[in-house]
Amino acid sequence: MKRFAVPLVLAGALVLGGCSSMSDTEQRTLSGAAIGTGAGALAFWMTGGCTACGAAIGGAVGAGAGYVYDQVKKSN
Repeated sequence: MKRFAVPLVLAGALVLGGCSSMSDTEQRTLSGAAIGTGAGALAFWMTGGCTACGAAIGGAVGAGAGYVYDQVKKSN
């Protein structure tokens, strides 16, 4: 498990660094997609389903939710 820690931290730093020039809408949509992907994969894995399918469905739902959240924030 320790051998995966350094690459995981580096990958996270690269992903977060790449978001600095994105608009608020893009950042919120991408954040929603990332959270949804993780949640969907975990949920499908825990129930014995197709993990990749769960990640794809969760990512799509999360991206949509992130976009809707952005539109609500802009209207306030």
